[in-house]
Formats: sequence, C-alpha cells, structure tokens
Amino acid sequence: MLNLDPSMFKRFGVTFQKGDIIFCEFEPGDNFYLIQSGRVHLLKIIGGIEKTLDILSPGEMFGEMAILEEAPRSATAIALDTVKALVFNKQNFSVLMQGNPQIALTLLRVFTKRIFDAKRRFMILTLDDIEARVADVFLMLTESQVSDSLTEGRIEFPTSVDDIGQWAGISPAKAKEALNHFVAQRRVELYPNKIVVKNINDFTRFVSSRRNQE
Repeated sequence: MLNLDPSMFKRFGVTFQKGDIIFCEFEPGDNFYLIQSGRVHLLKIIGGIEKTLDILSPGEMFGEMAILEEAPRSATAIALDTVKALVFNKQNFSVLMQGNPQIALTLLRVFTKRIFDAKRRFMILTLDDIEARVADVFLMLTESQVSDSLTEGRIEFPTSVDDIGQWAGISPAKAKEALNHFVAQRRVELYPNKIVVKNINDFTRFVSSRRNQE
C-alpha cells in the first residue's frame, strides 16, 4: 500500500463523516482519493443486488479511473468511519508528477495494480454460483501472493470467513455455508486464523467449469 506524508499535501485534505456517500456509481467524476485514516466501502449494483467490491484502509486509494479515463464512476464509495483523505484531480496530479516524479511513478504503479484488481474482483461477482465465487476468491488470492505453503496445490490463506464473503459479494453466513460444504468435501480446512485449500488446482477446474456453464 502507498502511504504518503500528509504534510506534503495539506491543501489537498478532505474529511468525510461515517455514512457519507463520497461518490455514486455512474455519476461523472474527476477526483481520486488517498486514504489517510478511516475505511471506505466500495460497492456496485449487479443484477439489482448490492455487491461489496472492497473495504479500503489507510494508505489505499480509490476513484483513480477518473484520472486515467473519462468515464462514469464504476462503483459507489461510502465512508465506514470518519475518513480523512487526500483528494487529487487531473490538474493537481499534473503538478504532483512534475514536482515529485518518484511519488508520481509509485502512484502510477498502484494505478496499474488497482485496475487489474478491480477487473479481477468483478470477474468473481459475475459468477451466479455462490460456491464458485468463493472458490474464485481463493484463485484471486493465489494470483496475488507468493506462498511458501504451496505443496502440490495446497495453500494456506491467512484470511477470515468474513473477508471471503466480502470479496465474493455475499454475506458472512453464505460464505460460511459454502466453506463448510467444501470442508465436507475435504477440499478446505478451516482454522481460527487461516483457511487451507487442499488442492488449488481443483478449484481452478471447478471455477472454469462453472464459467463455461454460465
């Protein structure tokens, strides 16, 4: 995550109160935000149902597509706590790039990763099958990490049932139900501080078959 010194950008600071809608899906936008404190909930309406895309923490950014392309907001952003953030637009971002090239390069790298992550998470939400969504979350996490625990497809994930539910766009109860089904099939092991997928390659085949059916 990117964490910049707030003193460098005092004039760019903005504060949102808990529950404030920072921006709405489909509305035009020309700002992006870097969180200094608090959390931001990103959600999207898919098939008439509200789906969680992400819960962002300090050091993370959102709304960056407004800088990269002229397009409506692809999601709604809501403050989960009192949120302090730095707000940038095309004009002051240009100044930032000229005056602080190293910081600008770091931001551009983050942009690239965020675009990939957003598209990958959207792929999960397009799956109708709940279990396939949960399995695809593990595939996404595998793509973004290098794990020493990988042994013939076995991977340990230091994550919780609630986290899996958020990434899959489902409730914690539904996530737990899907995971318990995988436990019964001996595909997954649940522990208080981790979840173990016994053969990630099996999940790759499972998700691929569900996408082909849909």
